[in-house]
Amino acid sequence: MEWWQSIVLGLVEGVTEFLPISSTGHLILAERALGLPDDESSRTFTICIQAGAIAAVLGIYLPRVRSMLAGGERGLLGKLVLAFLPAAALGLLSEKWIDAHLFGLRPVVAAWLAGGAAILLLARKLRGGEVGLGSIGTRTAVLVGLFQCLALWPGTSRSLATIGGGLWLGLSMGAAVEFSMLLGLLTLGAATAWKGVHHGHAMLAHYGLFPVLLGFLVAALAAWASVKWMIGWLQRRGLGLFGWYRVLLALSVAAWLLGRK
Repeated sequence: MEWWQSIVLGLVEGVTEFLPISSTGHLILAERALGLPDDESSRTFTICIQAGAIAAVLGIYLPRVRSMLAGGERGLLGKLVLAFLPAAALGLLSEKWIDAHLFGLRPVVAAWLAGGAAILLLARKLRGGEVGLGSIGTRTAVLVGLFQCLALWPGTSRSLATIGGGLWLGLSMGAAVEFSMLLGLLTLGAATAWKGVHHGHAMLAHYGLFPVLLGFLVAALAAWASVKWMIGWLQRRGLGLFGWYRVLLALSVAAWLLGRK
C-alpha cells in the first residue's frame, strides 16, 4: 500500500465513520477505486484505522466517559452495555457469512438506497421526542441495540441505525446523537480489537506498520472535524441531507456498476 492510499482511506474513514452514510460502504468503494484487493488484510486495515475515529470521539466526549467510569453515571454505562450486546453477539455469529456475502458494492448500494429512502419517507417520525440522555430506560437501550444490528449489513450505517432508532423511540436529537456516539465507542472499539487480535499480524506482514499509523492519524483528525460538524447540523437540520446523499450515491454507483458490464 502506498502512503497516499493510506491517507485517502484514513480520510474516508474519518469523515464517514460517524456520519449516517456508512463508512464501510465508502471504504469498499474507495478500495475498489484505488485498485486494492478485497482480502482479509485490506478489511482488517480499514477496521483497524477506525481506531483513529474512535480516539477523536473519545476526546470529544471525554468528560462524559470519565463521569461514567468514575461511577457518577453508572446507570448510563449499564444502558450502553445492554445496547452493545445484541450486535456483539450477532456479529460474532455471522462474521464469516457477512465477509463472504455482503462485502461487495452491490449489497452496499442496496443498503445505501434503502437507508436513504427510509430517512426521506420517515422524516417526520425521525424528528425525535423529548426523552433526554439521563432518562433512557432499559427497554429503549435494548431496542437501540437491536437497531444497531441492522448495521451489520455493510452500507447501512451504524450511526443511522442507532440515531434513527433513538429518534423513532422518542429520544431528543441531542440524546440520540450522544447515545449513538458513546455506543460507538464500545461497538467500534470491540470490533477493532477483535480484528486486530485475529488478523493484525497478517495485515502488518502485508502492509507494514507505517501505513496503519498514517491511516489512524488521518482518520482521527478527519473524524474530529466531521463529528463536530454533524452534531451541529443534526441539531439544526435533521437527517434529510443524508437521506438525499445516500439515494444519489446509490444511484450513481449502481449506474457505474451497470456501465462496467
